[in-house]
Amino acid sequence: MEEKKAESTNKNVKKANLLEHNSIKHILDESVSDIVKSRGYKEDVRLSNLKLILGTVIIVVALVAQFYNKKFFDYDKYVVLNGVLQLILYTKEKNAILFTYPPEGSFTSTGLVVSSKLPRFSDEYTLTIDSADPKSISAGKSVQLTKSVTQWFTKDGVLVEGLFWKDVEALIKDYAKEEPKKKK
Repeated sequence: MEEKKAESTNKNVKKANLLEHNSIKHILDESVSDIVKSRGYKEDVRLSNLKLILGTVIIVVALVAQFYNKKFFDYDKYVVLNGVLQLILYTKEKNAILFTYPPEGSFTSTGLVVSSKLPRFSDEYTLTIDSADPKSISAGKSVQLTKSVTQWFTKDGVLVEGLFWKDVEALIKDYAKEEPKKKK
């Protein structure tokens, strides 16, 4: 009976390989996404859908160019479409891990763009919350949190979710209480 109880509590534990930078960032980003969604923000997946559609078109163009009339379908179309996809990633997505709509019943008309950075060979995790539409009158001021990941993980690589949750929620509250920009 106690073994089943221990197993069920261990399934909810988020554990990272502390020697692998991507493992740490993935667990933190996933947790941030869960925290933001729990605060009433719904994920905006339009950009993800656009990337998927564009990627599918790129694959189809490449396959047609590979196996059919090469004079009709040349690789230029493939290169141009790939360039468009890279431009979208570079200009729109950047380091974003989550795009949201504004919460229901909110007075703001913009959602959030949540982005993160964990530079290689560094333990400093930077989480940034911006407005999805920075030119909007209801856009809040960008807020940022930078902390060492050693603050949130045990020596075994287990994420101490309570501490991390508290820090991320404080950042969300900090963003929400900022006065909207005034248009002149």
